[in-house]
Amino acid sequence: MSVYLHEEDLPEGVLADGPVAIDTETMGLITPRDRLCLVQISDGKGDEHLVRFAPGSSYAAPNLRAIIADPTRLKLFHFGRFDIAALQHYLGVLAAPVYCTKIASRLTRTYTDRHGLKEIVRELLGFDISKQQQSSDWGSAVLSDAQRDYAASDVRYLHALMAELDLRLAREGRTALAKACFDFLPHRALLDLAGWPEIDIFAHA
Repeated sequence: MSVYLHEEDLPEGVLADGPVAIDTETMGLITPRDRLCLVQISDGKGDEHLVRFAPGSSYAAPNLRAIIADPTRLKLFHFGRFDIAALQHYLGVLAAPVYCTKIASRLTRTYTDRHGLKEIVRELLGFDISKQQQSSDWGSAVLSDAQRDYAASDVRYLHALMAELDLRLAREGRTALAKACFDFLPHRALLDLAGWPEIDIFAHA
């Protein structure tokens, strides 16, 4: 298992066919203000690839864009709503089809309100991952080993989580409901970018 750091784009041909796990690191939580610094991606075969973007980047990244836009590839996220919006805003590509482990967790682990990646990985897979670098400076010219490992861990377990969560969705009879939520997720991200981040347009009031 290795972690590879690339600048401005993903090299061609480094990912196997099939679903890819994707995560992003930004300068903050306000997408138009806080630039995209890093995109993490994994095919679930053991390696993670980190694509770093410099200040003032054009975000051209044709290889990465092609993978995100590929309609035959399932894209796995944890809290995909944020990452899909960031990828759309900076790379200009809307990720679809998608799967979100946080949504799947909320639909199946109704016995808890703890749906963070750390908690789900610990319960379902038995691994303890560190979140110490979550709020670090992702715009730094040099990423520390701890930052690289943290970023890689955000995509390292998503394929295995999907397999476990799919079993629970089927057990509870919520597979179709989850699929409908996943299909809507890119549109939810577009609503965020269009100015409705905290407004429930389905609410009565």
